[in-house]
Amino acid sequence: MTSLIVVNNALCRIGRHLVLRIDRFEIGEGQHWCVFGLNGSGKSLLANLIAGKRVESGKYVSYADHFDPSRDIHIVSFEEQQRLWQRDNRLDISEYSDNAQDKGTLVEQLIRITRSSEHQDDALFGELIEQLDLNSVVDQGIRFLSSGQIRRVLIARALYAHRRAVTKLLILDDPLESIDKDSQQRIAHCLEQFMGSHCCSLQLCRRPQDILPAASHLALMNELKMVSQGRRSEIIKGELFRQLVAKKPSIAKSLPPRLAGSDEFIENSEPLIRLDKVSANYGDLLVLDNIQWAMQSHHHVLIEGPNGCGKSTLLSLIDGENHKGYGQNVFLFGRRKGSGETVWDIKARFGVVSNELHNKYVKGWRVLDVVVSGFFDSVGLYDDSGAAEANLARQWLATLAIQQLQKHYYHEISFGQQRLVLLARAMVKHPRVLILDEPCVGLDDYHRQLILQTLDLIAAQANTQIVYVSHVVGEHPGCINQKLSFVDSKAGGFTIVHSSR
Repeated sequence: MTSLIVVNNALCRIGRHLVLRIDRFEIGEGQHWCVFGLNGSGKSLLANLIAGKRVESGKYVSYADHFDPSRDIHIVSFEEQQRLWQRDNRLDISEYSDNAQDKGTLVEQLIRITRSSEHQDDALFGELIEQLDLNSVVDQGIRFLSSGQIRRVLIARALYAHRRAVTKLLILDDPLESIDKDSQQRIAHCLEQFMGSHCCSLQLCRRPQDILPAASHLALMNELKMVSQGRRSEIIKGELFRQLVAKKPSIAKSLPPRLAGSDEFIENSEPLIRLDKVSANYGDLLVLDNIQWAMQSHHHVLIEGPNGCGKSTLLSLIDGENHKGYGQNVFLFGRRKGSGETVWDIKARFGVVSNELHNKYVKGWRVLDVVVSGFFDSVGLYDDSGAAEANLARQWLATLAIQQLQKHYYHEISFGQQRLVLLARAMVKHPRVLILDEPCVGLDDYHRQLILQTLDLIAAQANTQIVYVSHVVGEHPGCINQKLSFVDSKAGGFTIVHSSR
């Protein structure tokens, strides 16, 4: 077997607290590896080391002749999505254009740039666009895509990439995450078809059911160490794999209290949220059509729909982030949106966990600061906070079993751990409505159970109603008693139907 990549005696320090240790890990040409472990086990750190994104990469990682990690490694991950979105937002020139629109990087451009001009393959490009159901977005800018759509674009980019006479490596960080059920089967088939001997792959996986059929080898990560590796058929039968999969969370029995002196919401008979014939479009593209919905004070709401149907757009009309919510019949807590309240008045009653918020936090903030910033609805901590806020923030971190992370930098912990931190941030002020846009994205089964059971505890003990968005059928807290489903509208775009549960 010819080695494509070898990691040998690697030690990688993460901040002051953690060290990744890899004795030896080798990817042979034509091999397809799955690195399996729970959140925070070191999978992404290993992938960054292999991809040449760590300062230690040059010391501990060796590559086959002619292999260039900057050109021959192609990544599908939430971190890569964040990087592309942030780059496009920095380069946005819409305010200077005649029509106040800048599409930014187009889907087709992002995919084709992975090949030189003389090696473009129109037949392969067309096949990937068809198989990954990207026809409707191929001419759109990536900043206008949903998380699930851009995930499919990154997969197309990785499969399309080619450099003559060089084996490429695909790093796939949970490639089926944030994808609706119908698309998951399509993507899994596409990956299996195109992941042949001409490339290698490294899948990062948190859940046993998400291991790709094409994976030939399996490595187990636990507490920043590689504890086992070998052929998939052998490792999956072992005791170490069984122990990782069987781990169950311990759920808190009670919630932290409200901050002393904080304002209580005064109830009235009006719905908490009411939308009456509300629509939203981007340019000529109609996204939402004739949305009618009322969320009463006893409702806990589930919102389901395929990728790109407008779930996140609907939420942004409500919580103050989308200007299209103004001038329409959007009523919040009995008051028409835009009738004199400030955006901060709206934010004060909402707690939010979303991809958009996740993308806003950059380097420099410690975990405890991120949670405390929830009191002020800011991205980062700029206001003076006291001991009471910090103490309550620690209690919420403990409720989610991540109190040990409070002094860590937010950007140094895993994506799934960041998601838990954002939930603590949303709940420190005990909001009247908690909006959760796919909160379990990037979480293993252990932490998914922790999130869902904690949400049921919130529904039972707090004066907080839950709006839960999911693309995974059946994955939601048990407290749900109203369901919104997105369906095609005759006018174009999507509308909703609702039902009681």
